[in-house]
Amino acid sequence: MSGTAKKLSIICFSGDFDKLVSALTLATGSAALGYEVNIFFTFWGLNVIKRKAGRTFPGKGFFARMFGFLSGGRNNVPLSRLNFMGTGPRLMTFLMRKRNVATLNDLLDAAKALKINLYACEMSMIILGMDLKDFIPEVREVLGVAKFLELSEGGDRLFI
Repeated sequence: MSGTAKKLSIICFSGDFDKLVSALTLATGSAALGYEVNIFFTFWGLNVIKRKAGRTFPGKGFFARMFGFLSGGRNNVPLSRLNFMGTGPRLMTFLMRKRNVATLNDLLDAAKALKINLYACEMSMIILGMDLKDFIPEVREVLGVAKFLELSEGGDRLFI
């Protein structure tokens, strides 16, 4: 990392359970160590920051609402492998709890408590017909790529 800035910025593109857990683990661990942390949620990554954790019909227009329903929200994100028609994430969450490891919801709660900067991608929201009101209140702002690159300058950037 350049200079003395302790900054981590994550572009969270994936909506896969395991990748969301990894992104939020890196983010919360870094924030706990004093890093400034920014997460830019785009496309399927937006699922984890939706206001409603289950299946709903957010968005404007028929096709946008259908995408919103099918993508599901954080309670319905699939594992990237061994999803087993949705039972994979439930099994993984069970194992995480059993082994005292933070779950996806625990990590999101920790990100909120640590005041990690959460941003939603403007382009993805336009395509999916979504508004800021469709997301949890902790989403600071809707950004384009140029603005995200500007605020993440001087630190490490990860694409997950």
